[in-house]
Amino acid sequence: MKVDASLASKFVYDSLDRELISLLRHDGRAPLSKLATILKVSRGTVQNRLDRLLNSGAILGFSVRVREDYGLDTVRALMMIEVAGRSTTQIIRQLRGIAELVALHTTNGSWDLIAEIQTGSLAEFDRVLRDVRMIDGVLNSETSLILSTV
Repeated sequence: MKVDASLASKFVYDSLDRELISLLRHDGRAPLSKLATILKVSRGTVQNRLDRLLNSGAILGFSVRVREDYGLDTVRALMMIEVAGRSTTQIIRQLRGIAELVALHTTNGSWDLIAEIQTGSLAEFDRVLRDVRMIDGVLNSETSLILSTV
């Protein structure tokens, strides 16, 4: 499915859209019939809204959330990234191609981007750091391992 990112800014999202997104954030696998019951609308309405949200780019996809203690051997980190000039868009495009970057955020201050990294080993983690730092336009980075979530 091709997403037209410009559509996201053209649509006006109402309270039903926001409630649907909220429910999907909680349970991305919820059946349409369950969502319809909770929202007090028809299943077809939920399907149409979901299709519109996906096509507009408001919803980019669905993901699995795992318990924090599930992957105890997982290496997790936050990487702050400084980019050169106006190259942020191109760098984001390249970063999205690195599977171990599970989230990417724009920010203000000294750093332009924050990447959340998850790998299965320190060797993979080292490779990801090298891959990010080799992207043309990445000026500087600082990475902190996540030891535990409190």
